[in-house]
Amino acid sequence: MTLTQTNTTESITTSQKETLAKLYLEGKPAEISDETIAQLCDWLMDEFHQLPLNLQFSDYMRYINAEEMFADIEQNHLWVSADSYDSSVYPNPIYGFIFQGMHDYDHYLTHTDFSLEGEIKAYNFAAKRLPSLEIQKILYSEIVLRSAAYLFLGQAAAPKIVFP
Repeated sequence: MTLTQTNTTESITTSQKETLAKLYLEGKPAEISDETIAQLCDWLMDEFHQLPLNLQFSDYMRYINAEEMFADIEQNHLWVSADSYDSSVYPNPIYGFIFQGMHDYDHYLTHTDFSLEGEIKAYNFAAKRLPSLEIQKILYSEIVLRSAAYLFLGQAAAPKIVFP
């Protein structure tokens, strides 16, 4: 599948953001089968092989805004911050690293920022490529719900995957 850029706009209300945040914050961690995790990791590795970027790990680099990240992407480079992929769903940290790189590249392709609206658009762009409903639910939790919780709290929430 070839990744191409998109451009759409929508708006999310404060009450919708709060609802999504509470789904994450109050949700119980999901039980995910080993088969689904293996399928997710296989998909992530396939995505990684399609990325036209040099991903670089960093303990300290974080993009302040999407424009700063886009400028690096246009130079075929992307910093991936260690604190961006601390989900326990991955059997090896490399998959979280790949996920974050893929997700950030989806922001670039969809011309979206780090607002909840931008996260939802980036999720929808990825969801079309996902191999199963279970993996769609994992990424929905990881991208949309966790972002809503971050915006609601003003800081990162404890990482988990929830299926509301």
